[in-house]
Amino acid sequence: MAEQWTLSKEELESWGASTEEAAEIIAVVERHMKKGPEEVWYVLTSEVLHPDMPAQLHQQLFQTLYQQDEKFSDGPFAWWPSKGLVADANVTRLQEKLHLKTYYDFFAWRVNQKVGFWQLMIDTLGIPFKHAPSAVLQANHVEQPNWLPDAQLNIADACFQHDPNAIAIVYGTEAGEQGQWTYAELEAYTNRVANGLAAIGFGKGDTAAIDMPMTAEAVAIYLGIVKVGGAVVSIADSLAPAEVDKRLRIAEAKLIFTQDVLLRGSKSLPMYEKLCTIELPQAVVLPATDKLSVSLRESDLSWPDFLSDQAGFEAVAMQPDDLCNILFSSGTTGDPKAIPWTQTTPIKCASDGYIHHNIKTDDVVAWPTNIGWMMGPWLIFASLINKATIGLFYGAPTGRPFGEFVQNAKVNMLGVVPSMVKRWLETDCMNGLDWSAIKVYSSTGESSNPQDYLWLMARAGYKPVIEYCGGTEIGGGYFTGTVVQPASPATFSTCACGMDVMVLDENGPADKGELYLLPPSMGLSTRLLNKDHHDIYFADCPAPQADWESASGLPIGPQFDHLGIAPQLRRHGDEVEILPTGYFRAHGRADDTMNLGGIKTSSVEIERLLDVLSGVKETAAIAVAGKGGGPSQLVVYTVLKAGAEVGREELQQSFQQAIKAQLNPLFKVHDVVITSSLPRTASNKVMRRVLREEYQNEHA
Repeated sequence: MAEQWTLSKEELESWGASTEEAAEIIAVVERHMKKGPEEVWYVLTSEVLHPDMPAQLHQQLFQTLYQQDEKFSDGPFAWWPSKGLVADANVTRLQEKLHLKTYYDFFAWRVNQKVGFWQLMIDTLGIPFKHAPSAVLQANHVEQPNWLPDAQLNIADACFQHDPNAIAIVYGTEAGEQGQWTYAELEAYTNRVANGLAAIGFGKGDTAAIDMPMTAEAVAIYLGIVKVGGAVVSIADSLAPAEVDKRLRIAEAKLIFTQDVLLRGSKSLPMYEKLCTIELPQAVVLPATDKLSVSLRESDLSWPDFLSDQAGFEAVAMQPDDLCNILFSSGTTGDPKAIPWTQTTPIKCASDGYIHHNIKTDDVVAWPTNIGWMMGPWLIFASLINKATIGLFYGAPTGRPFGEFVQNAKVNMLGVVPSMVKRWLETDCMNGLDWSAIKVYSSTGESSNPQDYLWLMARAGYKPVIEYCGGTEIGGGYFTGTVVQPASPATFSTCACGMDVMVLDENGPADKGELYLLPPSMGLSTRLLNKDHHDIYFADCPAPQADWESASGLPIGPQFDHLGIAPQLRRHGDEVEILPTGYFRAHGRADDTMNLGGIKTSSVEIERLLDVLSGVKETAAIAVAGKGGGPSQLVVYTVLKAGAEVGREELQQSFQQAIKAQLNPLFKVHDVVITSSLPRTASNKVMRRVLREEYQNEHA
């Protein structure tokens, strides 16, 4: 490397370094380059690079450094844990309790000891029971495991075990105002909601919808519904009335909580009046400001009229498989899948938060989200069960006011989605803010971009991004990371604790293919309210062979021997790749896999390449059948950056050149469609199926 790589002062200055910074960087390179690129990058990020340096400087240094060695082409590390961090990590505490030396020892143990692992997490998290279970698991069948038989509990109780005077919620507004609730205040508010529900005849087994922003009141409403023995019906506040109507009907909602209006900056958007255009159950309406701005139907209640003055309530005892939440898959046609969360699902949320996100007591955990997306309930349980503080921002998280909230609330764990990060980078709206309190990021919802996430890591002085891929029907993640492993932007370092997975192609286990889960695991759904669970997740799955190894490199036999059941695969539908480092990369949904010229690739793989080209804000790659059938053709929907002046033909040419040079010369760009935006689900995932249907209809 010493003979191959030289770096000039002029080059560094062209990337945005000052003369003094350029000299310091060159000195580090010359001093450490013989030890390899990882050593150089570690010293640069520890001693030289800082958040206020231009993003281009960070990115060009990273790329230039690692491109000297081919072994780093599949995901070079951008962050390493310190010895002190490893020693203090939550997962290290679990290892020490089990007398295991490394995370990899712990990983192998928990894969082969599913019952022991979940018992460990129940004990570690201090899950309270009204009646203790007779066992952790009765696994008579992979599809229908019986978790915590004979137990009685209410999972809301697990959220109120911290010091009553500790801060449960800190919130901020777009105007810069900030407030907080203690655990005692949140519990009292939750109990007032529960008593209000009981007063109108709402009780065990009933369902109530929440269609409102993620506020402190929304958290109390959520926990109040659970505490009284009901199930929350999760509805994203961005959904059209027709989509809300579907969810209310499927879940048989008896009640709905909403706001009069939704405030976004200077705009006031109708909520209650919009909902009144559908067949609505009884509604409880909260004011977005000091008082209601709408007139209510005769059957509906204002928030002050509903909320009880009684601040004490004994949580209703529930069975482990009783519902606490009904969430919905994204759907563009027909009814979405209705996915129940039971009283045990939140244990998976809290376990992932403890092990993988390293949430500590009194950490501030912020994740811009909504009750209608699984990360809303996840945020509540992962934070409160781990005795942390929920950070809530009342407004859009795309601009500087959100960044100021992160700074002023001293957020320790910040959750993001990739499109949000891209927006921050493009607008440079977070420049100059102090995010040094951040210990870890987490990202989910979309496949991320390595360049954007290197910038994100740099914003907090190089902190790791815990990539988090899973689903509503999992209650958390299946691929993720830890703070005891190095972080490579846009990759996953480990399977989530509590489960293992397999990656298969048409010939069996493979380094790239479709992902299957290896159940059972706490958090995995065992039913759907409006679909056949077996048909969706288990029907026609490959039968695992006795000599197969999982994606983690562990034999699958021992995982099931101690349970006394045969291994069975569960479909999840994602396309993933196992990298030479043993890390993993997501390539989107398996149904977004393309066959171009007889070669399989994924939408995400192409989009990662094209999204960084000049003038391009984001892309969506789809494969469409040619007229009259024949091979699939590549079409790229493209959103341009503001002010970009580039035509369709010029774009198509630059896309083709990039794909030819960096991916595969056999992939031909059939067409480019320039559009103002891409269709997205409520959880911000690009709906490529909608684009395929649109293109085929317009070019039939």
